[in-house]
Amino acid sequence: MTDETRLTRDVAEWVAVQRDRALPPEVDHHARRLILDHLAGVVASAVGPVSAAVGKHVGRMYPGGSATALGFGRSSVLGAALINGTNGHGIESDEGYTPGSMHPTSAVLPAVFAVAQEAGSSAEAILRASAIGMELACRIADAGHPATRNNHFHNTPIAGVLGAAAAVSALRGFDAELTANALGIAGSHAGGLFEFLGQSAEVKRLHPGKAARDGIVSADLAEAGLTGPTTVLEGTDGYFAAFAGKPGTDWNPATVRDGLGANWVIRRTYVKPYPCCRHLHGAIDAVLALSQEHTLDIAQIDSIEVGTFGIATRHAHTETGTVLDAQLSLPYTVALALVRGGVTLTDFDESSRSDPGVRRVMEKVRVYLDEAADAAYPKTGRPAEVTIRLADGTKVSHRVEQPYGEPDNPMSDQDLERKARGLAEPVIGEEGTRDLIDGAWNFAGLAFLDDIDRAISLTRSPAAV
Repeated sequence: MTDETRLTRDVAEWVAVQRDRALPPEVDHHARRLILDHLAGVVASAVGPVSAAVGKHVGRMYPGGSATALGFGRSSVLGAALINGTNGHGIESDEGYTPGSMHPTSAVLPAVFAVAQEAGSSAEAILRASAIGMELACRIADAGHPATRNNHFHNTPIAGVLGAAAAVSALRGFDAELTANALGIAGSHAGGLFEFLGQSAEVKRLHPGKAARDGIVSADLAEAGLTGPTTVLEGTDGYFAAFAGKPGTDWNPATVRDGLGANWVIRRTYVKPYPCCRHLHGAIDAVLALSQEHTLDIAQIDSIEVGTFGIATRHAHTETGTVLDAQLSLPYTVALALVRGGVTLTDFDESSRSDPGVRRVMEKVRVYLDEAADAAYPKTGRPAEVTIRLADGTKVSHRVEQPYGEPDNPMSDQDLERKARGLAEPVIGEEGTRDLIDGAWNFAGLAFLDDIDRAISLTRSPAAV
């Protein structure tokens, strides 16, 4: 067999071996960072309207059980994975992997946590399975991006379901053959269209929850005896052929395989400082830098030009009728940064979206394709350059190659904790947030999830239930 025809089996063999190997200390630490970031986002999302809608579905279709659906009590394994994965992506606060333009935590961690709670898995096994699943999801997304996105697919769910299936396979101790079948089944669950963009369609939030749930289903069906194609990644009608295109042109098998277990790419996941689409962060950073470097009279701004990479230019809409619209809008977030000096979760509420001052500035924003930025993304950076012209002819510019939180411009552990407090404290208070932070850094299992769930339930408004 050629390398290309063995890709799925090579991956499955790595999963089966890696589950019994200790994680390198730096990977173990980074996994805890990702758990902290993920859970803070889940808590903040759990009291929102999308969470309420999905929670009603989970309550009807997945009642009772052995896993914690944060904010909704105990659910079945599948129900907990679905709601927690949805809430992980519910406020656009979740981390991501730039080369693959995907969010591994929200697709993988809810699957691992739900299965681990039912099985009583050890903390070490949970961390290993989580790292394995997120690593594979990042690599698969990277191998096909940007072809997958250009073909209209959302990388988080299409790659995430494979990562979730691999993680559950590792947690359950599958051998390589069983893991390959689980991946084969997961390939038939892969899906998620980008048609939500600019349409206020909240299904985007559901995408990683669906991937988490279906990753569990895939592994469970494989264990029950259902077979899947063990060439699902590389096959003529497989994942990459369907979502990306031709090998060597539209996707690269080496990106998936090379360095597995030695070069952990999840260490190069970013953490978001602002709760909005990551493609917007470079421009936000540039605006904030200009505000610090110059005294800008907002009333005197004549125009604002944002040059960035191609995929980011697709976020040039000015419709902000919903939170999601605003979180995916370059003009809106740039205007927020200028007018309010930052971008926080409260800046996406209805009053902020209709703020006349923000809207006046937003209408002055023009987004264009920057050729150098487009050449850099996604392999070497997420560049953005902002130029502000004033009525008196003054022009100021600032360029950002790597937004804050990228691995080459990283967020410190202290800043990550600060972010977690900002997200979680309004929902579960200072004591609950301290317990969450301690539970992530000193990860000893998942018992603390029930404490978080009770704290969320105490603050949930009647309208959200």
